[in-house]
Amino acid sequence: MSSMLPGNQNNPKKSKQEPFGDLIKSMNDFFNEKPIRGFLQSIDDFFNSPFPSGASFHVETIKTGNEYVITAELPGVNRNQIHLNTFGNYLTISIENNELINEEDENNQLFRRRQFHQKTSRTIALPQPINEKKIKASYRDGLLQIRIPQEKGKIIEIED
Repeated sequence: MSSMLPGNQNNPKKSKQEPFGDLIKSMNDFFNEKPIRGFLQSIDDFFNSPFPSGASFHVETIKTGNEYVITAELPGVNRNQIHLNTFGNYLTISIENNELINEEDENNQLFRRRQFHQKTSRTIALPQPINEKKIKASYRDGLLQIRIPQEKGKIIEIED
């Protein structure tokens, strides 16, 4: 008679339990809890966009007949915040922003001081070593333009 009760049918799949079913269910419940779900979502968000917007800047490299012209869009950046470095065939454009904000009350007593430091850089590889003595750079209206002349290599004759 007990085999006639609803829910207790002779179904081998239903009567056989998965060995780790309870463990998997409890882990799913754990990861769907509010604090863990929020933490996991923040990790997913980081890997979807690991660099915050504005952390980089657009750079374009054009090869003309006798030089490379590198243009970087740097709106709102002062000329003294830009640093150019060369090493071998690499050119690095760095922007460094240091800002100190002091907030005072009516009696000119300091009650809050914040320091802000941000550094961003881009490195451009060229197919030949860069002669830093021949580089020309200009900055106007948020547009940095760097001109690097192409160097002619030495031609080596092959002997018979």
